[in-house]
Amino acid sequence: MEQFRIFIVEDDPWYGEILGYHLSLNPDHEIHRYTTGKDCLLNLSKKPGLISIDYSLPDMNGVELLKKIKEHNQNIPVIVISGQEDITTAVDLLKQGASDYFIKDDNTKELLWNAVNRIKERQSLVDEVETLKEELGQKYEFNKAIKGNSPALLKIFSLLEKASRTNINVSITGETGTGKEVVAKAIHYNSERKKKPFVAVNMAAIPRELIESELFGHEKGAFTGALTRKTGKFEEANKGTIFLDEIAELDLSLQSKILRVLQERELIRVGGNEKVTLDARLIVATHKNLLEEVKKGNFREDLFYRIMGLPIDLPPLRDRGNDVLVLAKYFLEEFCKSNKLKNIGIAPDAKEKLMKYNYPGNVRELKAVIDLSAVMCDGEQINGDDIYFASISSNDISVTEEKTMKEYTADIITHFLKKYDNNVIKVANKLDIGKSTIYKMIQDKEITVN
Repeated sequence: MEQFRIFIVEDDPWYGEILGYHLSLNPDHEIHRYTTGKDCLLNLSKKPGLISIDYSLPDMNGVELLKKIKEHNQNIPVIVISGQEDITTAVDLLKQGASDYFIKDDNTKELLWNAVNRIKERQSLVDEVETLKEELGQKYEFNKAIKGNSPALLKIFSLLEKASRTNINVSITGETGTGKEVVAKAIHYNSERKKKPFVAVNMAAIPRELIESELFGHEKGAFTGALTRKTGKFEEANKGTIFLDEIAELDLSLQSKILRVLQERELIRVGGNEKVTLDARLIVATHKNLLEEVKKGNFREDLFYRIMGLPIDLPPLRDRGNDVLVLAKYFLEEFCKSNKLKNIGIAPDAKEKLMKYNYPGNVRELKAVIDLSAVMCDGEQINGDDIYFASISSNDISVTEEKTMKEYTADIITHFLKKYDNNVIKVANKLDIGKSTIYKMIQDKEITVN
C-alpha cells in the first residue's frame, strides 16, 4: 500500500519534530519536514497528500504560501497552524481554500491527527468515486454497452465514435425500447466530459407546472413552497452532459426558454436575477418524428435546428437480425448472475421462436421476455414452450408502456393468477417468489383478483 505523504512546514525545528513524530505513529504516513515556504514549494513535485503549514514563516506568511500551493495544485489539502488567534485571518484562509485552521496549544497534535484522518477519509471517497466513474466509462464502451454486430448497429457505432470526438449536440430518435438513454450515456462516457456529470431528464415524467423549476432551478421564496434555493438540472450538468428524453413532449412556452438558454449559454433561476453561466453538452431523444411535429406546429422550428446537431436514428430490434440472439444470451446471463441461478442455455426451438417474433417493444421487450422465460424454465435450457410472447405483448402485460418495475411485477403476477385460477401457491412456485409477497400485494390492492 502506498504511504500517505504529509509535508510539515514549520520554522521551529523542535515543534516541527513533535508534529512529525506524532503523525508518524501511523506507519502509513510518510513525513517530510521543511522550515521555509520556499523549500516546501521546491518539493511539491513529490506530490504530497496533505500539507501542514505554520502561518508565520521567515520567508512568507500563510496566505502567500497557501496561494502558491493552490496555484500549483488546487486539490492539495492545506492545514494552517498559527501562534495567534485571529478570527479574521482564519476566515480569510478558509475562503482561500485552507482545509482547516488551528491555534498552537496543547490540543494541536490531536486536532492535527483528527484533521489528517478526516482528509484521508474524504480523499478515499473521492478516489472511490473516480474509480467508479472509470468503471462506468468502461461499462459504456460502445461494444459493451450496446450488444450486437448487425450491419444496422455497426453504422450506429460509427456515428457514436464521431459524436464522442466533439461537443456537437446529438438528437437520438427511435421507437420506444430501442435504448436511447444507453446510447446517450455511451456518448458521454466516451467523451472528454466523462468525469463530469451525466444528468438525464424525462420531459414526459415531470408535471407541467414544475418543469421550469426542475430544469432551471429556483430561488428561495420564488413561489409557495420554495423554502430553499434549488439547483436545476441544467446547472447540475454544468461541464458535463444533459440528456433530455422525450423532448417532443415539452410545452411550447418552455421550448422558447430552453432555446434562450442554449443560445445564451446561461440561465436565470426562477424568481432570481443572477445569471448562471453554462457549459453543458446537450443530447436529446424522442420516439416521435420531430420534423413532423414542427410541421404540425407542436415544436419550434428554431429549437429543432438548434438541438438537431448529429442525428442518430436507432434501428428497431426487428431490423437487427441475429442481434436478437446476442442480446437474449446477454440478458439471460445477467438475469442468472443477479438472481444467483446456475447458467441456463437457450434451446434451438427457443432460438427459432425468438428470431421469428416482431418485438413491438424492442430491446426492452426482449429483456422482459428472457427474464420471464428464465423464471419459467425448469431445466438447464429455455425451451420454446418457456417463451411467452402473447402474454408479454397482450393487454395484461405490455412493455411498450412506461411503467415502474413494481407495476410490471404486478402485471406479471396478475396474469399468472388468471392463468392458474388464482392459485397463489402455484403462482408463487412458478415465479419463484414468496406467497406472502402475492398476498401482501393483493391486500394492498396492487393486484386485483377476480
